[in-house]
Amino acid sequence: MNNNIDLQEPEEELFEHYRFDVPKGQAFLRIDKYLMLMVPNATRNKIQNAATNGDIYVNDVTVKSNYKVKPLDVIRIMLSHPPFENRVDPEDIPLNIVYEDDALLLINKPANFVVHPGHGNYTGTLVNALAFHFENLPLNSSERPGLVHRIDKDTTGLLVVAKTEAAMTHLAKQFEDKTSEREYVALVWGNVKEDEGTITGNIARHVKDRMQMSVFADPEIGKHAVTHYKVLERFGYVTLISCKLETGRTHQIRVHLKHIGHTLFNDERYGGNLILKGTTFTKYKQFIDNCFKTLPRQALHAKTLGFVHPVTGEMMRFDTEIPKDMADCIEKWRNYSKSNASEEEE
Repeated sequence: MNNNIDLQEPEEELFEHYRFDVPKGQAFLRIDKYLMLMVPNATRNKIQNAATNGDIYVNDVTVKSNYKVKPLDVIRIMLSHPPFENRVDPEDIPLNIVYEDDALLLINKPANFVVHPGHGNYTGTLVNALAFHFENLPLNSSERPGLVHRIDKDTTGLLVVAKTEAAMTHLAKQFEDKTSEREYVALVWGNVKEDEGTITGNIARHVKDRMQMSVFADPEIGKHAVTHYKVLERFGYVTLISCKLETGRTHQIRVHLKHIGHTLFNDERYGGNLILKGTTFTKYKQFIDNCFKTLPRQALHAKTLGFVHPVTGEMMRFDTEIPKDMADCIEKWRNYSKSNASEEEE
């Protein structure tokens, strides 16, 4: 008879579905209320059930729904099944490939195209398309195949995708070391006062709305972020600018520009889909509505991308045309600005 048999049940493997690093400025708040603000489409009943089941951890200890969240707490929701976003089903989605070799490829991403699976977008993403068109793409630090960096769903423009482990490591280091070149074109509300400037400000998740990011003055909150901008053309109530990223934080351009009072035109998440500058005339409101219909998304395009090729060592630079929806909207503003100027001269 074997007396060394282990009769204990094996520990169940848990998977992290959500993680929240509570900022320093957070007021004390019941965790069920806090998570209702932070988890998309969550109900209080679902959160309380999760707490009852022991699925909510604070600083690696399970807590009940009446636990009071404190600054610097680390909150995690752990479940026995992996999150959907880690499962990638190949899908036959066409890609606009502007360059490809054995090490990498460049994609010009259209609007309304999510880069990787996540809440509410488990299929139909760029990663699903990459899994269909390419085999054995290397995984990045977030276990996503091929992705060196990302741009938002409704931002258009250039993305580089790694095809080998060596290319992934080499390209990711360039983005981390801030040696890659990234230029965006943006249409923003207001007449940007300076011809050029630099915005510096730490970026972290918004305290109340997890779908937004925010700039924090406290250097201990969030991640350091730097955006350089230059005015390309002025249209009075809006300005066309070029932005060069020194860092690459989530929503960086969108948040930094809002922080200095120049929210991206028609950026719904940050309030740019409201009339932030201009007159109260009905005719002007109709003009803005037409612009919003022409460009039903934030006015942001990743126009140029430069990096050192991971194999040849050659500096490569790529450039794309501003997409039609954004170009048409810019042209409307150009004509509106000219007609206003001629009326004022008369």
